Amino acid sequence: MKRADVELTDRIVKRETHSARTPAAVTAAAIGILFFAYVLLETVLQALGQDAWLIDPPTFWRWLANLPARSDPLILGLSGGLIFLAGLLFFLQAVLPGWRARYALPNPRAAVVVDGEVLAASLARCARTSAGVTPQQVLVTVGRMAVDVQIRPTSGTPVDPEAVRAAVEEELQLTKLNPQPAVRVQVASSGVIGQ
Repeated sequence: MKRADVELTDRIVKRETHSARTPAAVTAAAIGILFFAYVLLETVLQALGQDAWLIDPPTFWRWLANLPARSDPLILGLSGGLIFLAGLLFFLQAVLPGWRARYALPNPRAAVVVDGEVLAASLARCARTSAGVTPQQVLVTVGRMAVDVQIRPTSGTPVDPEAVRAAVEEELQLTKLNPQPAVRVQVASSGVIGQ
């Protein structure tokens, strides 16, 4: 594969496995545009000698400068906390990786991305076959670092968790995920009757 093809494939895989920051960016831009459009409107009205639409800029700045002295501390604290939480939300949206529940499978010819539910269904089928139980008795969740397999055995029929773990790990090896998540198997102490 050419270097340009590899870079394109890597970009496609990253776009499909990471969540976009578009909603946060659009929200921040819309808030900024509305605020500055309002400031521009009030400034133009003041420059033309017209009455302010809501509040003229000098009055607003005086009010803002005297805000701590004449305000209820509870309301001031709550509004400061809300502004802090909004800022923290935008900050975390910017710095956290934003993983989607999708996994890239290595392939030399194409970008292969598998949804987490598809991978979990495949691993659940493997665990169900190894344990000898029905589909309703197996629950598999796939995370970045671990695969959790929960099995409710049929009453009177023991399930070997090590055999299930080995079968699921073998199936997981075929996907060639990097890094390979650890497999944890939990067998419920109470069984299901009549399955």
